[in-house]
Amino acid sequence: MRNATLLETLALALDYPMPGRLEELWRRWIACPRGPAKQKLERFLRQVEELSLGEWEELYTRTLDLTPTTAPYVGFAVYGESYQRGELLAALVRAFREINLDPGTELPDHLANVLRYLARCENPLPELLEILPKALQEMHKTLKTLDAKNPYLLVLEGVQEALQGDLARR
Repeated sequence: MRNATLLETLALALDYPMPGRLEELWRRWIACPRGPAKQKLERFLRQVEELSLGEWEELYTRTLDLTPTTAPYVGFAVYGESYQRGELLAALVRAFREINLDPGTELPDHLANVLRYLARCENPLPELLEILPKALQEMHKTLKTLDAKNPYLLVLEGVQEALQGDLARR
């Protein structure tokens, strides 16, 4: 993936906020290639920098955690809780092992993990590349319907922009 730095930075934006995270995101943002995805990320960062850490944590939790406004799970967005998602999760676990990617406490199909995988993998799983555009579209549509002013919409749009060219070339 030619946008590895951008994908890694967008993945970090989808991780739980913590002290120093905003500063780290701005540092990484500087190294991202120019373009629409970087602009979306900048708009997201400008919006969350207006929030206290507690408010950002609450926004994150409301949007992407617990009972999320939009579930940030690629497999769930396309397959729901079906056996197909289970197959995707198993394939991702194997693929992550091959490149020594630790999914942390999240499931492998969490969008942040998927972005890290895409940033580091030369030949990503074809089934992931096939469903990813639809998954992003579903996540965006759900969030926009339920919370049209949510800053995480900008992250999802940035991800779509960042992947658009890469997915088309595969």
